[in-house]
Amino acid sequence: MLDSLFKLRAHNTTVRTEILAGVTTFLAMAYILFVNPSILGATGMDKGALFVATCLAAAIGSATMGLIANYPIALAPGMGLNAFFTYTVVLHMGHTWQVALGAVFISAVCFFLLSILRIREWIINSIPLPLRSAIAAGIGLFLALIALHNAGIVVGNPATLVGLGDLRQPGAVLAALGFVLIVALEALRVKGAVLIGILAVTLVSIMLGYTPFGGVVSMPPSLAPTFLQLDIAGALNVGMVSVIFAFLFVDLFDNSGTLIGVAKRAGLMGKDGHMPKMGRALIADSTAALAGSLLGTSTTTSYIESAAGVSAGGRTGLTAMVVAVLFLLALFFAPLAGSVPAFATAPALMFVAVLMASGLAEINWDDITEAAPVVITALAMPFTYSIANGIALGFISWTLIKLVSGKWRELNVPLVVLSVLFVIKLGWFNG
Repeated sequence: MLDSLFKLRAHNTTVRTEILAGVTTFLAMAYILFVNPSILGATGMDKGALFVATCLAAAIGSATMGLIANYPIALAPGMGLNAFFTYTVVLHMGHTWQVALGAVFISAVCFFLLSILRIREWIINSIPLPLRSAIAAGIGLFLALIALHNAGIVVGNPATLVGLGDLRQPGAVLAALGFVLIVALEALRVKGAVLIGILAVTLVSIMLGYTPFGGVVSMPPSLAPTFLQLDIAGALNVGMVSVIFAFLFVDLFDNSGTLIGVAKRAGLMGKDGHMPKMGRALIADSTAALAGSLLGTSTTTSYIESAAGVSAGGRTGLTAMVVAVLFLLALFFAPLAGSVPAFATAPALMFVAVLMASGLAEINWDDITEAAPVVITALAMPFTYSIANGIALGFISWTLIKLVSGKWRELNVPLVVLSVLFVIKLGWFNG
């Protein structure tokens, strides 16, 4: 039955290999069970409900990908997108988390329609590759700032905006050691390095009495505080257009990059360089995002950690199905998630930041008309505390610099239109 459903023989794999790959992928991405409730909880959302929503969104997304597209790619609430949800949309812009969930839902509907109508290729091809790398790097720097703040290593300073915190505090010390541990384990190719780092810091913190221990296993908390609590009408306000676009834009490019990257590593790319069943994969991704917004979590997207399972031999959707089952089993570990302090998840955020910033290596630094907009994009996100502002300033600077320097032939109509819309958007909020 499994062979006919997932075409195991055609992909030269076995049930045992797929199960091992699924476990490997789960261990690589299980940190989201602790990090997502920690980040979204800052909005005032119930952390118990967030834990359940994270488990269910990951399970639904991974199962959908496995069944519809038959790819060994797992999904869960996306890093960067959850930070944008919390720190930009809710805490910085002042919207309620219910309205933010409404924006996630609308962006997922747009993503679904773009996938069905095959407009995605037209949009992606209109955005220069350097800007895509800059956006990923900018989100990484944004996560790094959040991580350093949660650890108490970077604090606010009225004279210099930011300053160095008290490095003698337990949170700062344990977070720093946790980051070193994660990087070392990753360098040694230890499976689940990020998860081990979070649990190690949490365990030491509990043993030293810095963090209360809530237990390990129990029945799942209630999902009611977040289930179907989205405010779609509020998200349709004109001031939310840029927010919806940012959710859609980041998910679109981040997801496409992940799908292509994992497919390449798994040898699933066609001879023409295109990814077969890309349409199905995108439909699965947008469906998962819709389900996640209804459950009460930020945008659900494909995880690059799926590459860990591919390296272990995963080639079909059975790998993703195994991940889905493991996320369902994780529902019973809510007390453990509640025992994880913010400084224990900070090393995980910092590690993800390192991975996301690596895209800057692909930039042609000899071309100043390319390098300047990239730096503006990447730096604007942490310095304005907004992913949306970083994207807007990046698009505007790219268009203006190429235009004024005489390289207007490198521009295209969609890019120019988006830049004009961003100018209007920034002028609206500043006016």
